[in-house]
Amino acid sequence: MGRAEARRARQRGGARRAAAHSQSDGIRPRGARRAAKGKGRIRSLFTFKRVIGTLFGLCLLAMGGFVALYLLVPVPEANAQAEQQSNVYKYADGSVITRTGEVNREIVGLDRVPKPVQKTFVAAENKSFYKDQGIDLKGTARGVVNTLTGKGKQGGSTITQQYVKNYYLNQDQTVTRKLKELVISLKVDQKKTKDEILAGYINTSYYGRGAYGIQAAAQAYYGVDAEELSVSQGAYLAALLQAPSQYDWATASPSSKKLVEQRWNYVLDNMVEQNWLDAGERSGMKFDKPDKPKAEAGKAGQSGYLVDAADEQIVAELVRRGDTREDAVNKVKAGGWTVTLNIQPKKQKALLKAVDAQLNDKLDPDKRKVDAAVQAGAVSVDPKTGAVIALYGGEDYLKHYQSNATRRDYQPGSTFKPVILASALENDARTQDGTPIRAGTVYDGTSGRPVEGGDKPYAPPNEGKKDYGDITVQRAMDHSVNSVYAQMGADVGMDRVAQTASDLGMQKITTDPAMTLGSMGASPMDMAGVYSTLDNHGKKVTPSILKTATHKDREEIRPETLGEQVVQRTTADSVTSVLQGVVNDGTGSVVSSGPYAGKYEAAGKTGTSDNNVSAWFAGYTPEMVTVVGMFGEAPEGGGDLKRPDKSPAGVGDHVSLAGAGGDGKIHGSGFPSRIWAAYTLGALNGGSDARFDLDTDMGAGVSPPAEPTSEAPSTDPSETPSAPPTSEDPTTAPPTSEPPTDAPTTEPPTDDPTIEPPTDEPSGSWGIPTEPGDGEETQRKPGRD
Repeated sequence: MGRAEARRARQRGGARRAAAHSQSDGIRPRGARRAAKGKGRIRSLFTFKRVIGTLFGLCLLAMGGFVALYLLVPVPEANAQAEQQSNVYKYADGSVITRTGEVNREIVGLDRVPKPVQKTFVAAENKSFYKDQGIDLKGTARGVVNTLTGKGKQGGSTITQQYVKNYYLNQDQTVTRKLKELVISLKVDQKKTKDEILAGYINTSYYGRGAYGIQAAAQAYYGVDAEELSVSQGAYLAALLQAPSQYDWATASPSSKKLVEQRWNYVLDNMVEQNWLDAGERSGMKFDKPDKPKAEAGKAGQSGYLVDAADEQIVAELVRRGDTREDAVNKVKAGGWTVTLNIQPKKQKALLKAVDAQLNDKLDPDKRKVDAAVQAGAVSVDPKTGAVIALYGGEDYLKHYQSNATRRDYQPGSTFKPVILASALENDARTQDGTPIRAGTVYDGTSGRPVEGGDKPYAPPNEGKKDYGDITVQRAMDHSVNSVYAQMGADVGMDRVAQTASDLGMQKITTDPAMTLGSMGASPMDMAGVYSTLDNHGKKVTPSILKTATHKDREEIRPETLGEQVVQRTTADSVTSVLQGVVNDGTGSVVSSGPYAGKYEAAGKTGTSDNNVSAWFAGYTPEMVTVVGMFGEAPEGGGDLKRPDKSPAGVGDHVSLAGAGGDGKIHGSGFPSRIWAAYTLGALNGGSDARFDLDTDMGAGVSPPAEPTSEAPSTDPSETPSAPPTSEDPTTAPPTSEPPTDAPTTEPPTDDPTIEPPTDEPSGSWGIPTEPGDGEETQRKPGRD
């Protein structure tokens, strides 16, 4: 081997030894070294010092931003809501009905509010109020996160923040508003004393019933000045601020009453915890129920009913657009609205005149105690537009705050029968023997006959237990034969009847057999919607008292009143044709006889509920639909009247109308029909030549079907189901039975039904609604059922 080769061999061996040595010493090859270097860089970026430094930097940035925000955001002037405007309400022709919304507020200093009452508000909303700096960072942060994530409105604000929101800002749920609230609250807390802030809070807050501030609230709920409030009463007002509409005792549901009592207890327990109330005194306290609501000024006569109905529609529309109900109510109460109603002054005047002439002028409570229990409500609608052109809510809003036009606690009785017929026609229903149900279909009109094919035993009597024998559907509608329509309900299927009723606009419909005789609760407004849809050839009509509502800061509200075809035109027109028979020679003949004969073409149906607690007439011409209801409601003190179960009546209880106005038993063919006819004649300026345009081949309006030749049975049926409903002769007391629903509480609603309208639960139903039949099938005396 030469020297060169030996040298190269030694170099190769040295390289191998060096590599081996480097590996044994932990030295990686070049690629490994690169990977290790990359990981090292990542670790170096997240060292403890770097992380702390970054967080510190972010904190400094946030602090700097907040300082800048603090310097840039001034404490503004009072907002528009704190200095509220009035709302202006106008008739359809632009003339002013009334102005409302003058703020019901009297600012009072804390020296006029007992110390313990002051503490109720602190205990309810912000126990740390006297110690904090005016803000709750945790609560505000939660509110911001909820706003960003769309979870909506959340609590957690301090009293200072709520005062700032009420007085300086607005109710908008935005991040910008929350940040401003935070900054302004800090500044206000530094500039004002805690007593000044607390005074501002309790004087700017809304308590419901149109009351802003503690003085107005004390008067609205307890009829006392703020300085006379007890701790118990103060705790209720403090609890009320969380949900004024839900917690108003006069209109609260049973579940809401439980919630407000829980909130009341929470306030007092917090006071004990903070040593603001003696535990012994607390244990002896009882919940002090607030007084019934009183009407606001400027709502006398019908104005209050019109305003409340319009306000409720505005609130409903704002809720549909995304507001909570509380916020929607606050926006209406804040004022600044110009509200145009569909009410036509001439027709409104004609309706008032008709009710006064045909009913009110005939009432004499000094002579007949039942006359003090008479209430009337009416709604008139243009079926082509859905506009409510006239409304009667009661004798005077200042005397009876609950609107009889929109209340749903009385049975509509036999005015529901056309809905059953509509469902039969719409569903091509057949009788038990397979015969298609049409106007000429023959049924057994025997009183008390057990219904066949129903889910439950049912055998309702006809009025006076009158037997009609074989009778057509047309004649059964003319004379409101209960046994026929109860059987028809079973033939159609109660679930289908309920669906048709819902489609036509009725609410809270069940499938109980008694429903066929109108045992649910419904208002004149509800039934006006049903009959307007029939008059409009089956296209849905939703009555609207509101034409437009405009506000400088909000989008105009213009309700949708006309909808889709909910029943076929032939169905609606066939029912209209049948209902023409009712006014021609049936129970509604008073509206087409005497001074009204030949004055207009009409269709309609009478209704009288069991125990005579309500009576109705729902009718229409081609141009106008009007529903009149008459209700028996015990006056203040009960009026020495009896409930249908014979127990002494209390204020608001349902009572019989029998004898009212000296008219004996009250039926739909009496006062309600006479009011309807007088109003219709006046509203149509003495009459109209308009005629129904009907697409049908059945019913009295087209060609009355031939009557069956069989005679009515001479004796009552011998077979009846166990415990059938009872019925008495027309000359004796009306039938009694167990009520299908609980008796209502019909306390007057608040001044502001939009906050929490009266309960819609049907009540005061004491058995089977009945409808008269006087035995004269070919002739009827006007004014009698």
